[in-house]
Amino acid sequence: MPPELIAVLIAVSDDRPMVLTLDGGRLLPSGPLEAGHRSLQTGLRLWVEHQTGHALGHVEQLYTFADAPVDGGPDERRVMISYLALTRIRRGERGWRGWYDYFPWEDQTAPEGRDLVVRIAGLLEGWAGRAPSAARQEARRQRVALTFGLEGLGWDDELVLQRYELLWEAGLVPESAPSGEAVLPGMGMARDERRVLATAMARLRAKIRYRPVIYELMPDSFTLLHLQRTVEAVAGQPMHKQNFRRLVAQQGLIEETGEVAPDTRGRPARLFRFRREVIGARRIAGSKLPLARAI
Repeated sequence: MPPELIAVLIAVSDDRPMVLTLDGGRLLPSGPLEAGHRSLQTGLRLWVEHQTGHALGHVEQLYTFADAPVDGGPDERRVMISYLALTRIRRGERGWRGWYDYFPWEDQTAPEGRDLVVRIAGLLEGWAGRAPSAARQEARRQRVALTFGLEGLGWDDELVLQRYELLWEAGLVPESAPSGEAVLPGMGMARDERRVLATAMARLRAKIRYRPVIYELMPDSFTLLHLQRTVEAVAGQPMHKQNFRRLVAQQGLIEETGEVAPDTRGRPARLFRFRREVIGARRIAGSKLPLARAI
């Protein structure tokens, strides 16, 4: 069986991170590597454009999954080579879905997401208590606390995959629930696609800390508030406004356009643009995002 090429295309629209999907949101664009493909990326680009009409710009390899199940039986596995692409939604495109439709607990900017974590903690406490020994029960409880930031450990936004895999193991998502129906809200996906999406979310959340990739998701001009809301949407956590703006100013990656946003109320908001030319001139240092404690 040839390896399968699978793409996670991410954009932000109306302060919502979005992912391009097929089959009513159940699949990601994908296809097998064929003999006529000159390279893995060439094959990926051809499949994505054929299935969605969306031509890819820059893509990077995400992860190779060698344990994905297939319909032929439990002993058969397929190799999935996944790629991540940051893009913008084009007029009239269909198939875009909010990634929090699949992982609602990951949105810690919203009270619904925070309340859901409280509910999850209760369900996982019951799951931990069903372990066959006291040692296994304690190990499960420690894993739950670390993964979901309980007992004062703090929420780590990069543990998207670990949280999903824990919920899968506990039978709380549709892909693993015994009855086929999940206890928790959140859209399921066919095959192993939601695990691929979780991996992409974690990669992007990590990258915005040390590379200016967030600007690949921004329009040509934007306000500072729009930039902050985009970062918050991707990270799934609120930011300290003044600390965020201080960090942006220190990085020196944006400059004013001399124009103001036409649709703002009250004091006109200045528009900025990304100084793409400085990326090749100097190395961009990593930084800690000024996350605010959830209220």
